[in-house]
Amino acid sequence: MQKHRGFTLIELSIVVVIAAILVTLAAPSFVRLIKSNTITSGVNSFTADLRFARSESIRRGGSVIMCRSDDPEVASPRCGPGNGPGGNGWVTGWIIFYDVDGDQTKTVASTDPVLRVQGPLRSIDSITEQTPVNLFRFTATGRLANLASATTLQFGGGDFSSDLQRVMCVSVGGRGRIAGDGTATCGANSQ
Repeated sequence: MQKHRGFTLIELSIVVVIAAILVTLAAPSFVRLIKSNTITSGVNSFTADLRFARSESIRRGGSVIMCRSDDPEVASPRCGPGNGPGGNGWVTGWIIFYDVDGDQTKTVASTDPVLRVQGPLRSIDSITEQTPVNLFRFTATGRLANLASATTLQFGGGDFSSDLQRVMCVSVGGRGRIAGDGTATCGANSQ
């Protein structure tokens, strides 16, 4: 009598059916996890660059600007409204530069040195602000030069449910903090 090793067709079919059921149940959780990580990554990038611009303004004695850009990855990036191709607000990217000439903008002809560049965040559909703000200009003390620049930023739009969206508060002190999910507010005292 010979012993045969291996699986029968019935055993293999049962394993495939069980695997298909498990994948079907797990797929929505993975999609949600990916979206959550995408928002977290975008918020972390923005927060890190806001902190960098603030600390550079203290180090350099002021006039460091973080501004939206429609095409930040070109050879000579410039500030823009952030409404470029595929963009909605800050998702088009931003640049941080030292405003040597004091004109509060970065143009192609400008000699202001670029300190950092963030390319478009293609996996987030929007980063919009409650009060229209195209730039954050920091003073030598790290505060915002324009008090009207204190705003609330919403990370994620219609592609993200409100519990995946994030709200960030930027205070007149130039600090950014996460208020919570898409239903959170900054409140009058925190800006």
